[in-house]
Amino acid sequence: MKGQPPTVTVLMPVRNAAATVQDAVQSILRQTFPDWELLLIDDGSTDETIERVHAVACKDPRIRIVPNPGRGIVSALNHGLALAQGEFVARMDADDVALPERLELQVNWLRRRPEVSVVGTLVRYVGDPRRCLGLALYVAWNNRLVQWEQIWRERFVESPLVHPSVLFRKDLVQRFGGYAEGDFPEDYELWLRWMAAGVRMEKVPRNLLLWRDSTDRLSRRDPRYRSEVFYALKARYLAPVLLQAVRAGREIWIWGASRFARHRARWLETYGVPIQGYIDIDPCKIGQLVHDRPVLAPQDLPPKERCVVVSYVASRGARSEIRTFLTARGWKEGEDFWMAA
Repeated sequence: MKGQPPTVTVLMPVRNAAATVQDAVQSILRQTFPDWELLLIDDGSTDETIERVHAVACKDPRIRIVPNPGRGIVSALNHGLALAQGEFVARMDADDVALPERLELQVNWLRRRPEVSVVGTLVRYVGDPRRCLGLALYVAWNNRLVQWEQIWRERFVESPLVHPSVLFRKDLVQRFGGYAEGDFPEDYELWLRWMAAGVRMEKVPRNLLLWRDSTDRLSRRDPRYRSEVFYALKARYLAPVLLQAVRAGREIWIWGASRFARHRARWLETYGVPIQGYIDIDPCKIGQLVHDRPVLAPQDLPPKERCVVVSYVASRGARSEIRTFLTARGWKEGEDFWMAA
């Protein structure tokens, strides 16, 4: 019936994306699911971004260009959420491409799974993995997290959802709040806050987004994406989990006695988490005291009934080795130990 709100609001903030925005918009126009509106939030573009999409917007009433004069990505996102009419909100960036079945598959996923409120997709990295190996490795890791248990288990390693691949129920914003301003990545903070509130997240196990890499990507130039900021944010949401274990009589041990691991763990202390000691495989550290805390070999770790382990070892392959060691001893990830690097 004419006048009914659309099922999906596609929320696309944009600033100076003249080179890519047409491809992004066209990919929404090619969706097999037609019941959408596209809110293109122009955050103070000074190039030809709006001119590039204006002709298309004039022909299709589902596309709305909304000004947000340079107030920043969080402001643009929240402005779009306030205007969104859809039951679901799909995120989209102006330099990415959604494959045709994306919205249809995501809407159907949430329709069939009322217990799930956020659904992402696998993404295909479009860039040079030799030039940016870190991002390519992140995509490979992220694409392995599909089921809720996997996303929940590894949420303190990195952001477990690629932001522009996500579709969520709009009522989450009223229940748990939208994007927050602060010295942190707004999407990762949102996932951690919603998961802490019990929001369940999954992914459609298909590549449904072409995720373009560029030198202008926010994660490359915005100070909110510094590695130190990520560890501070993780500690903010990991600390309540650990304090609950402390109240149950369990000690907190940090896997990794290096300067870097200890520095990351100190963020937990700022939230009141007492650290009992460290676990390390370096024979030069084992048996020593670091800041008056003992360093033990892995085989000397207290039983799981008495402690919880947080791993801050970031070297490649270490996470898998630590996970294998602990699970072989009967420890359960997400209950007895957490990966945080």
